Amino acid sequence: MLALRLTRAARPAVQLRRLLVAAASAGTGLLLLSSLGHALAHPEAADAAALRLAWCAAPLAATVYLALAVARTDPGTRPRPGLSAVGLGPARLMAVSALTTALSCSLGSLLALLVFLHLRGDLTGLPFDGAAAGLLAAGLPLPVPAAATLLTVLPVTATAAVAVALRPRDPRPPVRVPRRFGRFGAAGGSAGKETFGAYGRFGTRLPQAPGDGRTDAPGDRRTATTALLETEGDPPAPENAPEPPAPGTDADSPAGLPWGVALVTAGLAAQAYAGRSAPVPVLTVLLGWLLTGTGLVLAGPGLTHLCGRLLQAGRPGALRLLAGRGLMAEAARIGRPLGVVCAVASAGCALTALSGGPAPAFGPLSALGALVVGGATLATLLTAAVEARQYRAGSTAALLRLGARPALLRGAAALRAAVLPALFGPLVLAIAALSALPLSR
Repeated sequence: MLALRLTRAARPAVQLRRLLVAAASAGTGLLLLSSLGHALAHPEAADAAALRLAWCAAPLAATVYLALAVARTDPGTRPRPGLSAVGLGPARLMAVSALTTALSCSLGSLLALLVFLHLRGDLTGLPFDGAAAGLLAAGLPLPVPAAATLLTVLPVTATAAVAVALRPRDPRPPVRVPRRFGRFGAAGGSAGKETFGAYGRFGTRLPQAPGDGRTDAPGDRRTATTALLETEGDPPAPENAPEPPAPGTDADSPAGLPWGVALVTAGLAAQAYAGRSAPVPVLTVLLGWLLTGTGLVLAGPGLTHLCGRLLQAGRPGALRLLAGRGLMAEAARIGRPLGVVCAVASAGCALTALSGGPAPAFGPLSALGALVVGGATLATLLTAAVEARQYRAGSTAALLRLGARPALLRGAAALRAAVLPALFGPLVLAIAALSALPLSR
């Protein structure tokens, strides 16, 4: 009931994102049901039916990714002070997010079932003069358990993904204290290493006030300082603690760029090897595309971070400096969805280039699958941009209080939005051309 109330009382922008999830779920559910219809109409072609069902994995993954991004940007399920007192802790809010995702995906699956039954002629007769009768096995009985199983795959997967991603976590990392042994193997012991005879030396175990005229050994002086700090409630830093990064250095640089470049190179090499064979091996081509797409996803945050550094090259002004720092801070948040969009765009450009050659023309189901994958990935990128704007709201408000002009902030946002296509656009076209070149011969 609480999930229904939060869903109904959300703002129009939030409702629009949930409707996008429902629309993507409807498209994916229709593709799953169409694979079932093809299997019913052609029982002798089991391999073709299995291949059609396997192709539904891409729309399914894109829809789940969109549902997860929408759940992260939902303001109604964000932890706020005072909610735990009324029973809305992090675990309860996570459950509300999962239930909201399940409602959106279930609505889309129900819509897909209605459209599927309408196209089959089970409700009001065959529409469009029976054009979809051969694709959806019109006239044959529909197995209800199989259809229900296919329609529940997406809601269950999306709900589980949201529950795992938004599960409550302890913000403080666990502190691992090394186990020490005292004298003769007893547990515990002092914090520092003692030399021979130091235990019985006079004044070693007592904190000494500065300036009392005593001269102590360096080890004794460290012991006294440690005791004073512990007495005042300020624990000393460990001896082997890493030093903080120097000002101006970048400690949060994404580390997936080399792995992404390596995977993209391996994928292009696999596709080039597949193009040299007379019968083109389909599995090798799919493996090459999978490696290339995974490499682009891994390299997305690093390339976004690189865009931010390039904006600050030379002698940057306030506009370039603000835009570059913003891209570097948002590289991990918007870089991965941007890499997914680049992977989908490169695959789409390669398939479009191959469609004029030996590749078959796209059918209505292929067009629907491309629309679901492309639309879901683009909506995920826009949702990630909304999430980045929400996390940047505090910094924006602080800049406005310090006297920054709103035109400067709008110019920095426009510069960030313009520099990303300038780098990723040629990269997508180059990878698409290299992917289609061996297969078009």
